[in-house]
Amino acid sequence: MYDRARRGERAVLVQTTRAGDPDAQARLQEFAELAASAGASVVGQVFARVDQPNARFLLGTGKVEELRELKLASAADLILVNHSLSPVQERNLEKYCECRVIGRTGLILDIFALRARSHEGKLQVELAQLKHMATRAVRGWSGLDSQRGGSIGLRGPGETKLELDRRLLRGRIQQLQERLDKVSQQREQTRRGRLRNAVPLVSLVGYTNAGKSTLFNRLSGAEVYAADQLFATLDPTLRRIEGLPSGPFVLADTVGFIRDLPHDLVAAFQSTLAETRDADLLLHVVDASEAESERAQRMDDVAAVLAQIGADDIPQILVYNKVDRVDGAQPRRDDVAGGTQPRVWLSAAQGLGLELLRAAIAEKLGQDRLRLQLPLSAGQGRLRARLYEAGVVLQESSDENGGWQLALDAPRARLQALYGLPDGDGSYLRAAIEPAADAEPVQDA
Repeated sequence: MYDRARRGERAVLVQTTRAGDPDAQARLQEFAELAASAGASVVGQVFARVDQPNARFLLGTGKVEELRELKLASAADLILVNHSLSPVQERNLEKYCECRVIGRTGLILDIFALRARSHEGKLQVELAQLKHMATRAVRGWSGLDSQRGGSIGLRGPGETKLELDRRLLRGRIQQLQERLDKVSQQREQTRRGRLRNAVPLVSLVGYTNAGKSTLFNRLSGAEVYAADQLFATLDPTLRRIEGLPSGPFVLADTVGFIRDLPHDLVAAFQSTLAETRDADLLLHVVDASEAESERAQRMDDVAAVLAQIGADDIPQILVYNKVDRVDGAQPRRDDVAGGTQPRVWLSAAQGLGLELLRAAIAEKLGQDRLRLQLPLSAGQGRLRARLYEAGVVLQESSDENGGWQLALDAPRARLQALYGLPDGDGSYLRAAIEPAADAEPVQDA
């Protein structure tokens, strides 16, 4: 059986296409950037039309032979396929081409492993890698069918190395999940503390390499690592921002999105992506220097990930970054969707248009924030506790009947999210909040 070679750096890229696929070249270019981010040197490229995936190789047998010949001619020791590969397809390609073969998911996981710096980030990446690896623990690797046992006290049917590897993987995955659960609990405590202080959370989202970290540094004065490469930063960073008319807010820089983000990877990063899911406002950063069609596609890809993690209904400001790379473009602001979604054009690298963005943030946080008085009877203690847990109570006073008068101060979206509370609490809140929402919007919270 063929044994895996050591990880190589000379790579041949395989881009799968379909009939009439206009985006194949753009997707190959992005895949080449992913390969470069992982440290690979691209020495060859192959386009492979795949209308009906081959169960054995994914590619047709003729294209596999062409790939093998290109690998030999270019002295490559790694093949990267811009498509999801089943364990069987990956193993068969490796055996036939006699080199390491990695699909899109494996490549993204490898880049994330390089970028992770925090304890939580490393745990999340390792968990995702092990889940991916567990599906590839198949027979056929050097000596996986060897038996354990045979010595005194260990005689018996023994355990194949394949079975042992799978058992060790399951044990490590469970251990990592337990550690991440504890980290998630700590993050949840921090989030609740922020909610109790009624500090809005503004989260930067966008396609990878759109300039989120550079913009984060400009707005916060932080020194988060920023570079012109895919997934330059992985771990989330939060900073408190002061000086806006709407009051202070917390700005979060999170991992960039990418098309076809592996589902297992998204699941492993749920606690990190919670900074996006729990945000009061999203700054959707877009690379304005890209072609309009590519820009629209990447915005759709970001929208798909936001929907996947349950953050698609959060108010947004569209931030078109890198206007310094667009001929004739100047920092400006215009509105879409009836004025409910500001669109700001700026250059984070040059520091141009930042005041326009700050004004838009203050306006959105002010417009979407409500302050109202909510009377509760003595029998509504459960609702009172829920409101405190959600961090929307500003002040409280008691009445003569043993009830409470609560002063609520929170973003509109956070209050509306409580409409789904059980036991009739959600209905009571909706009836009390909706009239106040029309009558008393907060302009200078």
